[in-house]
Amino acid sequence: VQLQASGGGLVQVGGSLRLSCALSGGTLSSYTMGWFRQAPGKEREFVAAPVWSGTMRNYADSVKGRFSISRDNELNTVWLQMNNLKTEDTAVYYCAAGEHPYYTGPSEASYNYWGQGTLVTVSS
Repeated sequence: VQLQASGGGLVQVGGSLRLSCALSGGTLSSYTMGWFRQAPGKEREFVAAPVWSGTMRNYADSVKGRFSISRDNELNTVWLQMNNLKTEDTAVYYCAAGEHPYYTGPSEASYNYWGQGTLVTVSS
C-alpha cells in the first residue's frame, strides 16, 4: 500500500486549502484513513479520520468546525478540506491508512501505512 498526499501550499490566515490522499496497491474501503500533522518543533498529532463508509467522522478539537474530511472508496481517495486556516495550522500534513476500517481514533499505532507528507503554511 502506498499513499500520496498532495495539495499543500502557502495560504493566508482565513484562507482555505484542500488536501488529497490517493491510495494505491489496495482498496480504500478495507482501511481506516486518517490525517495527522506535525508542526515545527512539535510532535505529530491527530487531525481527522472518517469511518470506512465516510458516514461518521472524528476530528481533533482544534479543527472542529473548520476542517472536513471525506473519502471516496471508488476513487481510492481521501480529502481534507481546511477552511478558516490559522497560523497554528502550519504543519506538515500526513495521511495514513490502518487495517481496521472501523477505527477512527487518534492512535498512530493503529495506522500501518503513511504518506510522505505535504506542507501547509499559513501566513499572517
